[in-house]
Amino acid sequence: MKQNRTTEQHNAKMKKIKAAMDKRIAAADEDRGVLVVITGNGKGKSSSGFGMVIRTLGHGLKAGVVQFIKGAQSCGEQLFLEKYVPDCEQHAMKTGFTWDTQDKEGDIKAAEATWIHAERMLKDPTLSLVLLDELTYMISYGYLDEDRIVEALVNRPPLQSVIVTGRGAAESLVEIADTVSEIQEIKHAFKAGVKAQKGVEY
Repeated sequence: MKQNRTTEQHNAKMKKIKAAMDKRIAAADEDRGVLVVITGNGKGKSSSGFGMVIRTLGHGLKAGVVQFIKGAQSCGEQLFLEKYVPDCEQHAMKTGFTWDTQDKEGDIKAAEATWIHAERMLKDPTLSLVLLDELTYMISYGYLDEDRIVEALVNRPPLQSVIVTGRGAAESLVEIADTVSEIQEIKHAFKAGVKAQKGVEY
């Protein structure tokens, strides 16, 4: 008898939740692209962004990818797209991490050259989704003009969605974003001396 009451209580609670969600879904009638910022010190920001790229492609829509900071070593997502979705446009700075290059002037030039691809994608209405991976660093390091980035994001095609990833997202990005997620680090294997694992870290 107690179990039946628990089931009834559970069903009643679920009905209330469903009614509330149905109401919110009905009220969300605006159809436009969204700007999603995924930031924080935890692992998974780029992985989440690429997941949305795969999701977009799975629906038969077009997506584009621009990677900042990374690129000296190919990542699994990049290799997968090159092999199975060759018409998905991808560009990477290919300079690697800034602590590897030790060349601020060269990094700035590479960032500016890479941003040209991003800026073009942000004007292309045929792209349903654009991933700007690790873009936050370009602002925090002063490699790209913050106002120029914000302007391009704000003035993109109405139905285009954009994912921006990276630590320390600038307040300007948070301000214009529709969705902001912060990934918190609790533990990381690398800090325990575990090597970066293929398929997990890259």
